[in-house]
Amino acid sequence: MNNSSQSARDALALLNAERRRFLRTAVGTGVAAFGLPLAGPALAGRAVNVSRVQAWRHEGFTRYVFAISEPVDFDTLLLDNPARAVIDVRSTHLKDVSMPSTPDSPVVKGLRVGVRNGNDLRLVFDLKKRARPQIIILPPTDGGSHRLVIDLPHGGGADTVIAERPDVPQQESAVQSGSGAFRDLVVAIDPGHGGKDPGAIGRRGTREKDIVLNIGLQLRDLIAATPGLRPVMTREDDRFIPLRQRTEIARRHEADLFISVHADAFRLASAKGASVYCLSQNGASSEAARWLAAKENSADFVGGASLSGHDEDVASVLLDLAQTKTLESSLDFADRVLQRIGGIAKLHKHDVQQAGFAVLKSPDIPSILVESAFISNPQEEERLRSSSYQRQIAQSILEGVNNYYTAHAPQGTRYAML
Repeated sequence: MNNSSQSARDALALLNAERRRFLRTAVGTGVAAFGLPLAGPALAGRAVNVSRVQAWRHEGFTRYVFAISEPVDFDTLLLDNPARAVIDVRSTHLKDVSMPSTPDSPVVKGLRVGVRNGNDLRLVFDLKKRARPQIIILPPTDGGSHRLVIDLPHGGGADTVIAERPDVPQQESAVQSGSGAFRDLVVAIDPGHGGKDPGAIGRRGTREKDIVLNIGLQLRDLIAATPGLRPVMTREDDRFIPLRQRTEIARRHEADLFISVHADAFRLASAKGASVYCLSQNGASSEAARWLAAKENSADFVGGASLSGHDEDVASVLLDLAQTKTLESSLDFADRVLQRIGGIAKLHKHDVQQAGFAVLKSPDIPSILVESAFISNPQEEERLRSSSYQRQIAQSILEGVNNYYTAHAPQGTRYAML
């Protein structure tokens, strides 16, 4: 790892408490339950205290911010007749805290608080119409508190709103005034293999191409629900896409990031753990990296299109990478994604790996390749078959995207106003 990547790891140490919860809907009679579990202090039995509550109206959503002593875990329900959003914050206490007045909101009538099961904080948002809250937990800044941020969208095409980094309402007004001019950041999602190329196959017959397509589609939906981001898929169904065409799709859509998703195998069944890769200028960083790169790059032969004959082009690309900050940005981005995945899965290597993956050779787009697990490992094959694990991988990648753009916000984007 170079110094810039190590600096990114040091910065991440200050942000590793940040956890993101996204929504999944369970069909039922009048009730939609959603939310993904987080490994927060509530699970460890520690009590969390709320020290302050703020509320205000944004353009497009109403925001509530709870200053909390630690990150929290929570569950969420949507109720109808009348419309309510119920959020149970585990092992959390709210004592001697003044509650803010209800903002002039087109969606929120009011907020009621109570105690559930003797230990959890229950928040009941009485709504004027059905709205799905979007929730994020932000780490402390300048010695402050963690923050539980709840955004309730006003509707009109914004079913969910990603919570932004708040400090005080006065600062938020700048975000509101310029929101109409934001440029969306385009994230290209590349589920590996497809069609006649099944990718790696596990002992139970699990095909890599199917697993990574599921992860990619879930990541697409999460990104689509995130204001400021727009997803582009290299494939959305079971079809074969040549490696070079995948990067061409990203470039045609003027992608700002490129994420290739895989679940590969190794010749040793004992190999296990998730990894994140970037392009290497000077050879692979490990034997496994060399083996995986050679295997992935051979995918074009399946469709009859060899990458041979393009050595001069590849050399030119590598030269361009050496002259720009693209590889540096890729390493930074990869490190942030790796740290997020490390929060929900065992890592194969605790550093970003580097190898000559063909899909990472875009000279102008920071690009990473995520190995979500080893499908050749029987235990990890079972995890990969789990829709819950697939969701967790997708969520972790999105957390890495948000973390990267919070630190490196391009001008004219929503992240530049955070």
